[in-house]
Amino acid sequence: MRPSSETTGSPGGDPTELMLGPAPAAVVSVFGDRAADAVRYAEILAGPGVTRGLLGPREVPRLWERHILNCAVVGELLPADIQVCDVGSGAGLPGIVLALARPDLTVTLLEPLLRRTLFLDEVIALLGLPNVRVLRGRAEEFAGRERFDVVTSRAVAPLDRLAGWSLPLLRAGGEMVALKGGSAEAELAESAELLAKLGATRWSVQTVGTGIVDPPTTVIRVGIDQELQVRGAKKPRSKNRRPGR
Repeated sequence: MRPSSETTGSPGGDPTELMLGPAPAAVVSVFGDRAADAVRYAEILAGPGVTRGLLGPREVPRLWERHILNCAVVGELLPADIQVCDVGSGAGLPGIVLALARPDLTVTLLEPLLRRTLFLDEVIALLGLPNVRVLRGRAEEFAGRERFDVVTSRAVAPLDRLAGWSLPLLRAGGEMVALKGGSAEAELAESAELLAKLGATRWSVQTVGTGIVDPPTTVIRVGIDQELQVRGAKKPRSKNRRPGR
């Protein structure tokens, strides 16, 4: 049985809500018992997510394949029962999606902007996600203070900067998993020397989700053997501090 995806809001409300199509059949196989919550999350993104500026209206018609399922299939790469940090989480992609698809994961959503962290806190409460928390701040503020098994990201920054922010958050043996597009191979080739200088010991490009999303999701995986030493780590800002922009 395919989960429903009735739009939220009152009749005659924001027309972007009416553009969200029905949940694909793959939602049930990918999200299992939490398929209904995945539908609810899609409705939130298509409604409040758009009106509050976390998602562009043009993305709503392709929300399932381009955003939600595109992120969910990354769960295929993650070991069981690990701690994940989603850097620059924004609207919760891929962090919230992974927490729904993989309830065994403990997920931290790391986001610097107050308006986004407020949105994320609301989504966590609405969906009932005990395995998710929100930290307000930038990755460099938590480097050396927080350590994770995997650090994820999506559409945050070029690989060289992204690695500089993500690798110091990893435990020994940990891995950065960055969702990228068709230029992933070229971007990785350009950054290989820098990755080695940063302390990375392995890197590769991989695709996941064949048969679920078209095209499959492309990720860059970068791993370390030893925790990176961090000097002069910045003090995390107060969660109640007003945003800088």
